[in-house]
Amino acid sequence: MTLVRYAVFAAFGLAVLAGLASWLVRSRTISPFSALGRFLRSSSDVVILPVERRLVRMGGNPVHAGIWLAVIVAIVGILVVSLAQWAINAGFQVSGAVQGGPRGVALLAVRAIYSLLVFAIFVRVIASWFGAFAYNRWIRWAYVLTDWIVEPIRRVLPTFGPLDVSPLVAWLALFVAQRIVISIFLA
Repeated sequence: MTLVRYAVFAAFGLAVLAGLASWLVRSRTISPFSALGRFLRSSSDVVILPVERRLVRMGGNPVHAGIWLAVIVAIVGILVVSLAQWAINAGFQVSGAVQGGPRGVALLAVRAIYSLLVFAIFVRVIASWFGAFAYNRWIRWAYVLTDWIVEPIRRVLPTFGPLDVSPLVAWLALFVAQRIVISIFLA
């Protein structure tokens, strides 16, 4: 895990250096015609040009490509570290569940299903804030996984103006159901 963190930190450092080199040459702080300017431009353009092209297509300022590169590398790095940590933890949990026998595997399955459903409810709520609803292809999976519990609750609950509390009540119902099932397995 330490190696992954160092690799992410190194990638972020290289992205910052490439962005800084590109900015120094493009802002003419270093002459683009000097030997140093040509070296900085040739070494940073490999990484900066794809970001710059994408930024220009989206209507952005190409001067900000270095900043965007650093931000993108930081976000991807955080995701990589988080996924690596999750994979390690999942491996330990599966190992512990297998050692616990069928009861341990069943408990792990209950916890995994609960976590997936809570994550889907969370995605559903956050996506609705940005106007992405059930017919958005990236969000549809969250609605498919949670409609069976959220929709009946929504029909029963009174409206609270623009506030929809049915996902919160669904999360609470899932939490209670998980605790009941776990207590049955542990008894």
